[in-house]
Amino acid sequence: MSAIKLNVRDMGTLVGLIIIFAVFSFLSPVFFTTPNLLNILQQSSLNAIIALGMTLVIITAGIDLSVGPTAAISAVVGASLMVAGVPVPLAILGALLVGCLTGLFNGALIAYAGLQPFIVTLGALSLYRALSLIYTGGNPIFGIPADFRSLMNGTLLGIPSSVIIVTVIALVLWIVLTKTPLGEYIFAVGGNEEAARVCSVPVAKTKVTVYVLSGFLSAVAGLILVGRLGAADPTLGNLWELDAIAAAAIGGASLMGGKGSIIGTILGAIILGALRNGLTLLNIQAFYQLLATGIIIIVAMLIDRATRGK
Repeated sequence: MSAIKLNVRDMGTLVGLIIIFAVFSFLSPVFFTTPNLLNILQQSSLNAIIALGMTLVIITAGIDLSVGPTAAISAVVGASLMVAGVPVPLAILGALLVGCLTGLFNGALIAYAGLQPFIVTLGALSLYRALSLIYTGGNPIFGIPADFRSLMNGTLLGIPSSVIIVTVIALVLWIVLTKTPLGEYIFAVGGNEEAARVCSVPVAKTKVTVYVLSGFLSAVAGLILVGRLGAADPTLGNLWELDAIAAAAIGGASLMGGKGSIIGTILGAIILGALRNGLTLLNIQAFYQLLATGIIIIVAMLIDRATRGK
């Protein structure tokens, strides 16, 4: 399945987004205003970054439940380096390296040790969370340099920096999935792993690569949040994996593998962000927001099941 063409599934996701915007615009005069729309995009950016990495993993018929703790351990390492006086660019590279190493660890166990992705990343979820708590003694890290905070909280032509980062990442991943052999390998592994292996697709390396990318993007999201908050909390990223899976699923990614869309995932993340923003503007309690999110996920899965059956 192409990751760029607006296929029927992506069009359905887009229509769903338009309906949500129309409903909340009618119910709240504040919703469809430029400041609030930018706020929705900014609020959706972290989930979108995580979900893009999750989409790559899901296309290969895998799952990554460790994205939240990966973001946390990467963030606290990067923050501690900054506070220790390490130049910001080097501290950022250090945090990104940690994210890649966690993904490499997950991918190696899955691809070479033959372990199930669910079990590996479930164990990694606890492992990385514990490491981040041990590393910090359970305490947040303060004193984040002002230049890093201004970078993550800045704007370009009025567009928040996090939204620009998401846009660049999405464009790069679209190119990877549609214009490179790696993209073909990712879809091939998820579509039929045995057939891919017979066709000389490097199955193990492809699996490791998508988990490394997932870890890398988790680290990016963690750094952005540190810049926003001005502190690195070892407990950050709690339940991020659920939001990421939801965005990917709403966007058309199939947990059976072989199917996913960069455009769809971005739309899925915006749908979740718009839904929560709209319900908050209407003063609807948080547990109803969870209810609405759950219903949307189930509907998305039913649609996927129906289209795959055809």
